[in-house]
Amino acid sequence: MPIIEVKNLTKEYKLGHLTSLKQTALNTLRRLTFRPVHERERFKALDDVSFSIEEGEVVGIIGHNGAGKSTLLKHLANISKPTKGEVIVRGSVAPLIEVGAGVNPELTGRENIFLNAAILGIPKKVVKQKMDEIIEFSELEQFIDTPVKRYSSGMKVKLGFSIATSMEADILIVDEVLAVGDLAFQRKCFDRMEELIKRQGKTVLLVSHNIRQVQRLCHRVILLDHGRINMEGDPQLVCDSFYEQSDRKIKTNTELVQTRTEGSGEIELVSISLSDHSGQKVESLSYNQNCSIHFIIHALKELDEVTFGFGFHTTDFLYLTTHNSEEQLTIHCLAQGLYEIACTINRLPLLTGVYSIRFGITAGQAARTIFYGENLKHFQVVGKIPITVRDGFFALDANWKTTHIQK
Repeated sequence: MPIIEVKNLTKEYKLGHLTSLKQTALNTLRRLTFRPVHERERFKALDDVSFSIEEGEVVGIIGHNGAGKSTLLKHLANISKPTKGEVIVRGSVAPLIEVGAGVNPELTGRENIFLNAAILGIPKKVVKQKMDEIIEFSELEQFIDTPVKRYSSGMKVKLGFSIATSMEADILIVDEVLAVGDLAFQRKCFDRMEELIKRQGKTVLLVSHNIRQVQRLCHRVILLDHGRINMEGDPQLVCDSFYEQSDRKIKTNTELVQTRTEGSGEIELVSISLSDHSGQKVESLSYNQNCSIHFIIHALKELDEVTFGFGFHTTDFLYLTTHNSEEQLTIHCLAQGLYEIACTINRLPLLTGVYSIRFGITAGQAARTIFYGENLKHFQVVGKIPITVRDGFFALDANWKTTHIQK
């Protein structure tokens, strides 16, 4: 029997807006005369959602902001009630939805441990037994008897996470709490979660925008989109689908960002296009496939000793690679006119994501810059990525081997 069952869950909210005095009076009159009243517009945060979770299963819930993830978790934690449908939870729940909730700034860290533990349902006797463990994990030994109002925001969430993960429960509900504190503490949080999942066999629902963490920790992933289940199943397949959706959105948004160009005015960049392995023009490229980039330029005057170069950068201008033509093309003289410059890439190593192209031209013995531009064209890399190269920006052509040295 599943430990969690969600059946046709729907949650609606009224969208707040001001009502004029006239409209309020008319609505009152309609109610008195038993006539229908104009209802405010309703928003479906969840729309007919159904799924079940078995005991010991770790399920990730992902989606864009506003997809309904936190609303769903609040129903599973019995914090919110559905408009329609049913939520059945067979077991005790430890919700890590609002880390640090219930922390009183006037109380000390130690006093807040007892207060927050009471809110989360941890008996006082258990808290006393685990007090040293909680304080040690929070890394707040020096400040534990200092009022919380003097804590930084990072110190507060450290304290909250330490308390919440000490709670004994059948089901752990986690919403974006693995990104608390500094990088070292985030690593501790992640290790704590792995211990709860792998060693203690807890049933866990995890919401996070760190998709790689979700993919690594979860047995199954549910992708929400505008309050409905868009996809459900294998973590790699679902996460890859979400990445492609996000990349398309990023590409659409970045098209509005202006290019950065400078130059001497001797050359104009007319266009940039991409072609796949068959020579067809495309707007996206496939991982590990041959492709080419084509630049159409207009030389407004004759130039000598011309070199071309292009590179890829991320949408936040992290330079990934650069390739120039000086060892492959020798152009002693480029006459005035229109030219197409093409560069073929063998087995594109960029991992899936959205990238931008930069392009530059130099001329003369001193290699003076006559054109340079960044953010010139955005493109998306798509395709199935092997599990061996899932993180980062590009793949290495590498192989592992093992040698038995001693018996």
